[in-house]
Amino acid sequence: MTIDRQGALVLRDARVGSAIVDLLVDRGVIVDIVPAGSELRGVDGKAEEVPLEGRWLGPGLWDNHVHFGQWSLLRQRIDVSGATSAREAAAIVSAALVGSEHNPFVGVGFRGGLWPDEPGLEILDPATGVVPVVLISADLHAVWLNSAALARFGHTGHPTGLLREESAFEVIRRLDTAVEGQLDVWADAAAREAARRGVVGIVDLEMDWNLDTWNRRIAAGTGSLRVEFGIYPHDLDRAIALGLRTGQRIGDLLTVGPFKVITDGSLNTRTAYCFDAYPGLTGPDSHGLLAVQTDELEQLIRRATDAGLTPAVHAIGDRANSIVLDLFERLGASGKRGEKPRIRGRIEHAQLLATRDVSRFAELGIVASVQPEHAMDDRDIADRYWAGRTDRTFVLRSLLDAGAELALGSDAPVAPLDPWVTIAAAVDRSREGREPWHPEQAISVGEAMAASSRTRVAVGEPADLVITDLDPTAIDPLMATGDRLRSMPVSGTLLGGRWTHNELGG
Repeated sequence: MTIDRQGALVLRDARVGSAIVDLLVDRGVIVDIVPAGSELRGVDGKAEEVPLEGRWLGPGLWDNHVHFGQWSLLRQRIDVSGATSAREAAAIVSAALVGSEHNPFVGVGFRGGLWPDEPGLEILDPATGVVPVVLISADLHAVWLNSAALARFGHTGHPTGLLREESAFEVIRRLDTAVEGQLDVWADAAAREAARRGVVGIVDLEMDWNLDTWNRRIAAGTGSLRVEFGIYPHDLDRAIALGLRTGQRIGDLLTVGPFKVITDGSLNTRTAYCFDAYPGLTGPDSHGLLAVQTDELEQLIRRATDAGLTPAVHAIGDRANSIVLDLFERLGASGKRGEKPRIRGRIEHAQLLATRDVSRFAELGIVASVQPEHAMDDRDIADRYWAGRTDRTFVLRSLLDAGAELALGSDAPVAPLDPWVTIAAAVDRSREGREPWHPEQAISVGEAMAASSRTRVAVGEPADLVITDLDPTAIDPLMATGDRLRSMPVSGTLLGGRWTHNELGG
């Protein structure tokens, strides 16, 4: 073999595991790895050479659950995540409205689960006046509107302005559609920023017809990430008519992803569907909300599976997870040796689990798609609303020990689209100097990275690679591991052998 054309790349003195190696990339694939200083096959002077000087080289990182449009919009909206009460959130918005030309005005990030007061029109209206204001909760499962916004979005007469679940999702979708052209520009910037953190791919579960969205963005030059796009029930007929199947390549960067169904809500909104009632709540919704009844969910999954679409089912509450696992079992899922499952599936979040259900992920071959940073965001909420049961939240260690497959992500914008933040939360179960929360459920850096990647550093593998100044697998767990992981310095990212981030020169 002779590599005699531009486009080939040689990485010198890379740390892979415990070895220092030279590595050759050609046509987007790793074609040779040898001990540093040894002869690579067929390299001549036309190959680009970059000295890594002992830097760590690993597989490029994936975020397995994002809402990319919402993440791209985050920096364009006022952040109210620091508010400790509804009145404080309204005051933040009131100050930000001065001189603002945004209409509607949108704020993001409120977490009302620990507030001493409830969101309501009597608080938001006096602070905002006639400008339509929409505040989106950090978990995306609720929106708080003033009266002007209620009129704008067709909810005039709502008693509080706090919309949850599907009503909230519809408002969010309409907000996104209104800025579609500008959103593509912001999405390109967000994709480049993700590449700077070592990200090579995302599973985009935005509530949109993402085929057209990403075809348009990629055609316009957005090329920093591989994208697997999700499909929601309102677009299932459309996807089936087009013959879309999970795993189908649409182009070099775009692939059909899973079929996403949302079965319940979130813990912060007290809509996660649980076996036990939430403290202080009574009535039919005291256990949370089941957004899709079991019979309807079964029909949706059957149709999607028959069409070749892998189901990815949102389930946060322990009862919701049990219902979904029961359904997967009934439909023919199996992880048992020698048995070919009729369906493969994912559960998105798998946040609160009944003890008996942990082993079922492995038994049924169901992927647990978990967002570890949510444990840091929700720990105080869980201690209040799930007291005595928090040993069954974000049970990463137990899932792995049971033989389940983990796929880690952020759920951005609920948590940052930064795999090092995700990995740090999985490894340390801590943030901002607090004591680790249920450290018995921590996993190793290597395990977290394996659940955040799709490839290996090996001959024949795609050259989707990340280069870091530190070896993340060698960080001393007794020396502020989480802080060092969260701020991991990334000096290079390669996507199919092409630089998407490069601080190394060459």
